Amino acid sequence: MSSGESSAEKLAALPDLAFMHRHRVVRLQQVPLERTLLEVLREDLHACDTKEGCAEGDCGACTVVLGENEDGALRYRAVNSCIRMAHATHGMAVWTAQDLTQADGSQHPVQAALLTQHATQCGFCTPGFAMSLFGLYQNRVRQGQTVDRAMAEEHLSGNLCRCTGYRSIIDAACSMGNYPAPDQDEAATLALLQSIPEQEAQSAYAQPRSLMQLLTLRAAHPQAQVVAGCTDVGLWVTKQHRRFARVLDTTAVAELRNVETVQGGLRIGAAVTLEAAYAALAQQWPTLRRFWHRFAGLPVRNAGTLGGNIANGSPIGDSMPLLIALNARVVLARAHGGAIETRELLLEDLYTGYRQNCMAADELLAWVLVPAPRAGAWLQAYKISKRQEDDISAVCLGLHLQLDAGQRVQHISIGAGGVAATPMRARQTEAALRGQPWSLATVQAAQAVLLQEFSPIADMRASADYRRQVLGNLLQRFWLETQGQGLVTLEALA
Repeated sequence: MSSGESSAEKLAALPDLAFMHRHRVVRLQQVPLERTLLEVLREDLHACDTKEGCAEGDCGACTVVLGENEDGALRYRAVNSCIRMAHATHGMAVWTAQDLTQADGSQHPVQAALLTQHATQCGFCTPGFAMSLFGLYQNRVRQGQTVDRAMAEEHLSGNLCRCTGYRSIIDAACSMGNYPAPDQDEAATLALLQSIPEQEAQSAYAQPRSLMQLLTLRAAHPQAQVVAGCTDVGLWVTKQHRRFARVLDTTAVAELRNVETVQGGLRIGAAVTLEAAYAALAQQWPTLRRFWHRFAGLPVRNAGTLGGNIANGSPIGDSMPLLIALNARVVLARAHGGAIETRELLLEDLYTGYRQNCMAADELLAWVLVPAPRAGAWLQAYKISKRQEDDISAVCLGLHLQLDAGQRVQHISIGAGGVAATPMRARQTEAALRGQPWSLATVQAAQAVLLQEFSPIADMRASADYRRQVLGNLLQRFWLETQGQGLVTLEALA
């Protein structure tokens, strides 16, 4: 979009938007690219039950549930509407808190449970909690599963209560199955979704369905803003007030939405959600479950993608230290000569500077290749942040270790985040450990190397000295855990 275009021409270029809401298809014309789903709900549809709290995906007051047609079945996901680009919801169903009441006026089990357990205080956060509970109900309770406190806490990890009313809210989550199941006509919902035409390929907000189409658009519009879940780009809009002339949304590309087993490892498409990607990783490495749940609240994990987290290149992104420790590789793709051309490189070699990478203007990240687990290997990832839940890391460290028959370090790979301008591999520390006996003396010597290997900055999350000290302490914590000492954290003691 050139600066010489008239306002009328710019307005005409804006795409339309359609999604299902309250049992009908809502059609809005010429919706600005940067408009959020929350703005559409509150300002265009006057659905003011959805609240704006933080406008950065932190508090969960704006949580809604999206329904998407996946292979002929509805898939439900709770997401933050405040950082969700409205156009990313095209062709989906949207539920807000007011949609819970049944057609005959009766309460949904979510409403009945919240009411019975007295699970509201000031009430501002309640619509968001209700929608996270609705997502839990649709995906677990409706399938016959029982909700325990651990499951409730996991699904509510993206919601903050200003009045500290968590106990009663968790009690409500655990009691939803005690109420009669509501009538649901998913066939009618699917029929409405199928009636919504796809957005035009040349739309200013393009959501292509095939990889070739995506890469062709990328080559034609190298300056377009690429989005892959919007959990970070949404912040650029709400906090930095950025505006985009053209957007390429990768999340609908069929080839990028799958997790596949290849040559014993995993090939994870760049459009796979963080929730699905970490679920696949945790199946192979169960020790990652706690790290996965602490990565972010569930609404963020439901919206964000693994490819987006990697390509964004934030030095405090949590995926990269873990994947670097796993010796993961990325596959970059571009359209060339009517075909798709790819190249592979180690994840840590993708970055050239702060939020900069080596991708050409016509390239996009397509897949992440993660090797299969090594027999007898240890893997652990640690996230250090001010809040235990739903917070950004000050330091993140991933460690992958294999010993030989003599208990010497045969393989060690270490990825670190929050300690440099890019996610980094601790090569000097790896060299200090490789071939050495896996003993406390070896680890203490390696700690000294690790403390000097990086030059972190001091900022609002931690001082430089704190970050260095934590790195060394996490290495010793990893050694203690490999020795069978599990009580090394307050969480473990509890």
